[in-house]
Amino acid sequence: MPVTKNKWTPTHGDPYRPVPYRPDRMPHAESLARAADLRTRMDGRRTVRQFSTDPVPEQAVKDAIACAATAPSGAHQQPWTFVLVKDPEVRRRIRQAAEDEEQVSYDGRLGEEWLAALRPLGTDEVKPHLTDAPALIVVFQQRHWLGEDGTKRKHYYVDESVGIAVGMLLSALHLSGLAALIHTPSPMRFLSEVLGRPANEKAFAVIPVGYPADDCMVPDLVRKALDQVMVEV
Repeated sequence: MPVTKNKWTPTHGDPYRPVPYRPDRMPHAESLARAADLRTRMDGRRTVRQFSTDPVPEQAVKDAIACAATAPSGAHQQPWTFVLVKDPEVRRRIRQAAEDEEQVSYDGRLGEEWLAALRPLGTDEVKPHLTDAPALIVVFQQRHWLGEDGTKRKHYYVDESVGIAVGMLLSALHLSGLAALIHTPSPMRFLSEVLGRPANEKAFAVIPVGYPADDCMVPDLVRKALDQVMVEV
């Protein structure tokens, strides 16, 4: 069942009001088993560019967004907006605008070094995932808080906060049996225009969500081993 909480209101300038935090401590054996299972399941996550048009459970997507919204953030300002786009016409407009920008990028704006890095992934300016996937999650970062009366308050560590939230979103979607892709067309101003977002929001990423197509193919990638990404001191 979804968790019901009081509606958030701005806390800027409020006094510090701590509450107890006493979660049950998990036995070591259970902790190890869960960690090993999670590692195995996450190792199976792949970025998908070929999506089935089959519908996905909408509540699963919303629950994944709710999980992402539990991410830590600078001064607990929660500087993110997740726009769930289901309307086929809106997704078509996003695809058209994205492909127009991507065409310019692949025609030279990216530069040869960046294009060479992308070549093993098989990407190009054609983005069928934006219309094939039954849902898009467009993530916006709120550069500042904007009150109904026009009051502005600065947000802190916005890039870091939204990046953490997106990582949690991808994990939640994968663990719910759904596939996803991080798409970052550049520039992304068209997303604010198409989706009618306010001036304090800046597009961060487009995430198609769905099931892999029956003929889905992915690059033959090798992830770095743990000893290549972790240093013990």
